[in-house]
Amino acid sequence: MSTSSPFRILNIRLFIAFRVFFNARFYYPVFTILFLDYGLTIEQFSILNTVWAITIVCAEVPSGALADLLGRKRLLVLTSLLMIVELSVIAFVPITSMTIIFWAFLVNRVLSGLAEAMASGADEAIAYDSLIAEGNPAHWPRVLSVQMRAKAMAGVISTTLGAMVYDPSMVNGFLSLVGFDSDLSQQTTMRFPVYLTLVLALLAFWTTLRMREENEAAEPRPHVTLATIWQAGLITLKAGRWILQTPLALAVILFGMTYDHVLRLIITLTSQYFRQISLPDASFGAIMAALTLLGLVVPKLAEFMVDRFSPAQNCGWLALLTIVTLLGLTGFIPYLGIIPMAMVMVGLMLTAFFTSHYLNEITSSEQRATVLSFKGLAFNLAYGIIGLLFAWLIIYLRTDLSGVHPDWSSKLLENQAFKDSFLWMPGYFLVLGAAIALY
Repeated sequence: MSTSSPFRILNIRLFIAFRVFFNARFYYPVFTILFLDYGLTIEQFSILNTVWAITIVCAEVPSGALADLLGRKRLLVLTSLLMIVELSVIAFVPITSMTIIFWAFLVNRVLSGLAEAMASGADEAIAYDSLIAEGNPAHWPRVLSVQMRAKAMAGVISTTLGAMVYDPSMVNGFLSLVGFDSDLSQQTTMRFPVYLTLVLALLAFWTTLRMREENEAAEPRPHVTLATIWQAGLITLKAGRWILQTPLALAVILFGMTYDHVLRLIITLTSQYFRQISLPDASFGAIMAALTLLGLVVPKLAEFMVDRFSPAQNCGWLALLTIVTLLGLTGFIPYLGIIPMAMVMVGLMLTAFFTSHYLNEITSSEQRATVLSFKGLAFNLAYGIIGLLFAWLIIYLRTDLSGVHPDWSSKLLENQAFKDSFLWMPGYFLVLGAAIALY
């Protein structure tokens, strides 16, 4: 095995670049309020993100099997094209009627889900196989660490700039400073983070075109036919059977799912949460950029933990971190509420690192993308379910509050229902975690 740097391998560098371009989205610091400022409601926001998760669930494992059979590069190129289309839909949708806007966001969520499913597993598989062929697979934690830190640095830039260009006063002030007299409205500037992310989609497309698969020239991939679809189904069944018969793989997926879907739901609600802890909208980008800097530290912590502790011990540490975080979020402490939100990001990063490390370590090359897709399937199925549960919970709490406080405005009812919903999360996590542990 080679002891030289894994970053001399082209696919490793392209893997890191693709992860940066695909994930550094300028609209993330204003994700929730972007939907709301387009005119959608918080329930529609939850339902649309559940559609996104369901789309991933339906496409996740088949896309992984097709990646193993037809080629990971093909799936990644298609992923980038879908990203371009999904962003174009909401970047250029006219604000003429709520029906058109809702359908545009629905198309966006479906295409985004398909892109996410096709990327899941395929990019890791092509990189890990290149590391086996040209380097040392023991260096994979280093690759993950650098990849997460690169994403963190890109996240600092994208979240800061995204929040700034979303704010019309910021944009108008900058244009005035450079000599342009403008009066752009929120209806105009709310699209700017989407435009910038569309540029990253084009860069992601260019990156995937440069990737090379091992034995690509020697073993041409088959075309999509009924026979290859049938073969992909057999690969899927084989990988599923292997997961069920491999206790560590099953445990990694189930426990990772438990942490991921709860913490990811909270991350999607970040901008609304910040409003409830008295933070001004203009500060969201700077705060998210500061929190993203955790990505420079957490990967090194994760490297230490996988070397120092067993998978079971790391699972226990992550469970403790998650429950403390969920309890801290329920307080909605003005300004200081940033601290538990930072812990949410730490928990998500550790979950991503641990699941990738342990699954890649024990999975064979011929079914790697499919197994990683099963992981994505479990994670996104859980996320879709909790998204629906959250939407129903908000409706229930708001209806209950309106009966107790008939004089409250709809905005006050929505805000209080949002706060009350967080009281349910620690109990939900404990019950689900205990059920999986007993299983």
